[in-house]
Amino acid sequence: MVSTTKQATPPPPRGDIDNSRSAKSTGRAGDRIFLGLSRGSGITLLVIMAAIAVFLSYRAVLAISQDSTNFLTTSEWNPAGQPPVFGIAVLAFGTVVSSIIAMAIAVPVAIGIALFISHYAPRKLAAPLAYVVDLLAAVPSIIYGLWGAIFLVPYLDGLNKWLDQYMGWTYIFDKSSDGPARSLFTVGILLAIMILPIITNVTREVFLQVPRMHEEAALALGATRWEVIRMSVLPFGRSGIISASMLGLGRALGETIAVAVVLSPSFLISGHLLDPGGGTFAQNIASKFNEANEFGRDALIASGLVLFAITLLVNGAARWIIARRKEYSGANA
Repeated sequence: MVSTTKQATPPPPRGDIDNSRSAKSTGRAGDRIFLGLSRGSGITLLVIMAAIAVFLSYRAVLAISQDSTNFLTTSEWNPAGQPPVFGIAVLAFGTVVSSIIAMAIAVPVAIGIALFISHYAPRKLAAPLAYVVDLLAAVPSIIYGLWGAIFLVPYLDGLNKWLDQYMGWTYIFDKSSDGPARSLFTVGILLAIMILPIITNVTREVFLQVPRMHEEAALALGATRWEVIRMSVLPFGRSGIISASMLGLGRALGETIAVAVVLSPSFLISGHLLDPGGGTFAQNIASKFNEANEFGRDALIASGLVLFAITLLVNGAARWIIARRKEYSGANA
């Protein structure tokens, strides 16, 4: 006798079910609206960035076409002269050097604070300390600038003399001229204080995302607290640390008011970081824009284009480093 029992139809693959569900969900009005708003926001951002780049490039070309010198290597700034001359060598040097000093000071301290809040401090102390760090990020730039000019500059004279006496052989800390501590070194310290809460907050949140099982497994194998941090926490948060550092570096590169209040500007490149003088892109634009003529404003915009390009290069390099370290990202842990 032939059996007429029908065989059970196998269920469709899981991927087909997910695809059918996603197809149905995209047909809803709310999903279509959200998709359109998200896509429009992304396109708007790209358009704004492109518009900024086009504007800066157009005005920069107007200025560069009237300058007979190489503005990338010239140290003189006199757009109102005959012939007009403007150079960004001093501004590029001051911007990069002050940012490097700020990063060298802020990044290790920020990582230490983030580790203390997330893994060492008791909960009753960690919450208030994290709140204080958050408050530091909300302080306006002008307040930092006034504090730096009134308090930091006078009290750094003693540190500058000590560095000149014991570290002057390095040439960098050789103070060759007298004057108040309105130097790139002071600006770097002030910028380090300003970017410290940004790096700390982001790094702390990354450290708190470390899987608890990773830490418990390391402790079960006999690892000490520091070994757990070195083998589990820091590798997991490496991409986050890089991202936080780039956020801080972006603010250090573009900081304006605080630098303008503290620094004594001069168009002279000097390797003696303790000597007064120097300049940055943002400080020069803020201090000279109101009194500049039409060509002078174009020259300032040309320097802003260089700062724009430096910022894009820094962020691009950060994205490249993070992409090469995908094995350490939290999403893959």
